Amino acid sequence: MSFFDDLKTSLEEAVDIKNGLKAPARVTHYAIADVKAIREQLNVSQSEMAKALGTSVDTIKSWETKRRNPTGLAAKVLATIQANPEFFRELASH
Repeated sequence: MSFFDDLKTSLEEAVDIKNGLKAPARVTHYAIADVKAIREQLNVSQSEMAKALGTSVDTIKSWETKRRNPTGLAAKVLATIQANPEFFRELASH
């Protein structure tokens, strides 16, 4: 099968999943972190948290107001910080 055929088959499958005709092979769910609660538990400012996570203060504000949600690596790092607050101190020291 050619690359084009593989791509076409994948797109057809995606349309079937979107239309509810087929179930996805896997679904990834992220627990949405309560960033404000985590930050308050750590007793750090938005600026300090942004610096430790390597992101902007605006991103922290967006997460705290639920305008956007952390995903991927950010969600995993926040879950780790929530489970082990000392991990934040380690991140902040680098």
